[in-house]
Amino acid sequence: MFSEQINKKADEIIARYPVKRSAILPLLHLVQNEENQISKDGMRFVAKKLGVEMNDVYEVLTFYTMYFTEPIGKYHIQVCRTISCYLCGAEDITAHLVKRLGIKPGQRTEDGRFRLSEVECLGSCCTAPMFQINFDYHENLTPEKIDQILDSLP
Repeated sequence: MFSEQINKKADEIIARYPVKRSAILPLLHLVQNEENQISKDGMRFVAKKLGVEMNDVYEVLTFYTMYFTEPIGKYHIQVCRTISCYLCGAEDITAHLVKRLGIKPGQRTEDGRFRLSEVECLGSCCTAPMFQINFDYHENLTPEKIDQILDSLP
């Protein structure tokens, strides 16, 4: 199911932890990066690697907002909605994205290009409002800046 390279990376991650089970979050990231989601096969892979029940993996997977059981899309836009971003206009940022992309938070565009999420603190309060696209932070957002960022994506 997963390549020898992914198995090797998983083993390297597990080796960093004195208790194998502690590697569950990075292994979920590894699988999600490989599959663009975490499928049942991905959950089985993590459970087998860690020697835990699949339900243990599912509980962690569904607790955190950064893991997905359906395809994420090419670009995952996560708008911070915590207090600093909220006070600086995060609602307007989300509204602009909803209008531009034609999707609501928690949805993915039909072409699979964008997924929009609202998340709790991304840790960039002094540059609010902000969002994260995949692993890149974009700060001090305005509707015009958002359009420039989205237009520049390949």
